[in-house]
Amino acid sequence: ILNLSARLWRDENGNPWLITAPLIQMRAYDARQPGPLSFAEQHQLFSALPQHLAQMALFKVNTGTRDHEVSNLSWDWEIKGRNAFLVPASFVKNKRDRLVVCNSIAMAVINSVRGQHSERVFTFRGRPVARMYNTAWKRARTRAGLPGTRVHDLKHTFGRRLRAAGVPLETRKILLGHKNGDITTHYSAPELEELIEAANRVCEGKSGKTPALVVLRHRAVS
Repeated sequence: ILNLSARLWRDENGNPWLITAPLIQMRAYDARQPGPLSFAEQHQLFSALPQHLAQMALFKVNTGTRDHEVSNLSWDWEIKGRNAFLVPASFVKNKRDRLVVCNSIAMAVINSVRGQHSERVFTFRGRPVARMYNTAWKRARTRAGLPGTRVHDLKHTFGRRLRAAGVPLETRKILLGHKNGDITTHYSAPELEELIEAANRVCEGKSGKTPALVVLRHRAVS
């Protein structure tokens, strides 16, 4: 608007509304650092979330997807028999088709909501969920004692767990959907199996109590 006022728009005498457009500098601020969750913090948060958000969050923390990718996830995008979804470029931040690989927990979430809606994977009372970061999320994180936790922290949590599990950088980039010139969305069956195996490394299962219990047993966390 300021540039138009200085360069294009004129008053009744033909003079520009402004002599020159002022330079507006962005205010300096400290960007918030990512806040990956421990498994204990994950249990606290997910058990405080409503059922539909807990399902979405559990899927997100096991796939590294973004909020809008989860909210818009559609059954048409599912690659049948491959434990994966192919998200169209129009729904991806870097504007490239994104392969979403599902580990065993993510697939358990998918199967728990299968058949509930003809188009969207995640819904609430029969309607698609517009976004995960809403009033219910804010209330839940406060109840869980994690007031600063963002939805995007779940993506960082997945990435941190992949690295801790020894998953190579290039594989992590694929699983997180990062833009990379060497990455393709066309994978052979053996390549997909390797990606699924890598994604499964972040599943918590040493105690026999996986995070899947949080949503698949109605948040019955012992």
